[in-house]
Amino acid sequence: MIIHTVKEGESLYSIANDYQVDLQRLITDNGLRNPNNLVIGQTLVILFPTEIHTVQEGESLFYIGKMYGISINQLYRNNPGLQGKSEIYPGQQLVIRYRPDPIGSTDINGYAYPYIDLQLLRQTLPYLTYLMPFTYEISEDGSLVPPDDVLLIQMAKEYGVAPFMNLSNLREPKGFDSQLAHRILGSRELQDRIIRETLTTMRQKGYSGLDIDFEYVLEEDKYRLADFIQRFRSRLNPAGYEVFAALAAKTSEKEAGLLTAGHDYKALGEAADAVLLMTYEWGYRYGPPMAIAPIGNVRQVLDYAVTQIPPRKIFVGIPNYGYDWPLPYQQGITEARSISNVEAVDLAMEQGVSIQYDNNAQAPYFQYVKDGITHEVWFDDAKSIRAKLELVAEYGLRGAGYWNLMRPFPENWAVLNGLYRVNPPK
Repeated sequence: MIIHTVKEGESLYSIANDYQVDLQRLITDNGLRNPNNLVIGQTLVILFPTEIHTVQEGESLFYIGKMYGISINQLYRNNPGLQGKSEIYPGQQLVIRYRPDPIGSTDINGYAYPYIDLQLLRQTLPYLTYLMPFTYEISEDGSLVPPDDVLLIQMAKEYGVAPFMNLSNLREPKGFDSQLAHRILGSRELQDRIIRETLTTMRQKGYSGLDIDFEYVLEEDKYRLADFIQRFRSRLNPAGYEVFAALAAKTSEKEAGLLTAGHDYKALGEAADAVLLMTYEWGYRYGPPMAIAPIGNVRQVLDYAVTQIPPRKIFVGIPNYGYDWPLPYQQGITEARSISNVEAVDLAMEQGVSIQYDNNAQAPYFQYVKDGITHEVWFDDAKSIRAKLELVAEYGLRGAGYWNLMRPFPENWAVLNGLYRVNPPK
């Protein structure tokens, strides 16, 4: 796999010719919607097939996978043009293997709201080990408020992906509720009801595990949160379920602030089967323009985390979005617009500007002017995603987790497939 950065005067045809790769496959692998228009600074994932199968009359994906000893999901990953669908036709060429071989295998999870575009979900599921429909809220009396998750569970299982029930202290439209968490963590009676209802729901709906996402937890409740997760684990593990926990990004146990003070890495790492580090949102909607997940900041969190939690219990968090800030930035006034990574490239194309790359942050950005207002955009591309995904192997982590799957990002999945074999659920 090579990641190519588009230079002035290049076309997709010239790039395909330079690397001696199939033009149509290059378009498909990168999900290019405007292949005749490239942006200077745009990245393209160049993949090199070493084995291609030509479909014969009467063959199915199952038959082809069995013939070559690979899974149907691997066939989907190697052939994004299938869009996660099993329909094939005689004469169609399917990639069986690429060079070089992946550097290893990994677990991948991702969050999705119930209203996700189902075709997008179908294209994405082959790249996942776990899917987390977001979210089960908790009422004041401890009863659960379910999302419309039935179809997401069904589709996950169709692709051999393990659906994990997500439980949080989110109370829309208020957001994550510190006082609700405080009330729950201070009451064994409420916890008992939540645990009972959760286990019943998991069994009835066919969930494979549980993901607990309690955010903005008060510092006085940090050990109660770990105990709550441990209580869940002691009930769920014997029934065959794993328990994950989402943790705010921090670089020391002394780090203050409502976002981080309630998450004790050592205690939560011992309480849960695995944790997702929310290593994103340094660049955020109400903050100044900067990378959403600068690689140096992510490394600082991992450097601390692996001293508190076994690396094989850790998922590094990866954002699947960018931000567009109007300038000048004014604290308390400026609000960025959330955009997809694909939309960011389209915006640079539309505005006729080049994409720059910050080598320190390992992230792309650009500026443009519209209606007299200067804007600054930060997002992720193939290079920045590779830098983050390589941390999984470097630190010996369990895997990576995406917030979230609601927007397309074909380059990301091409990079992931070039680097790792995605593990099926345990």
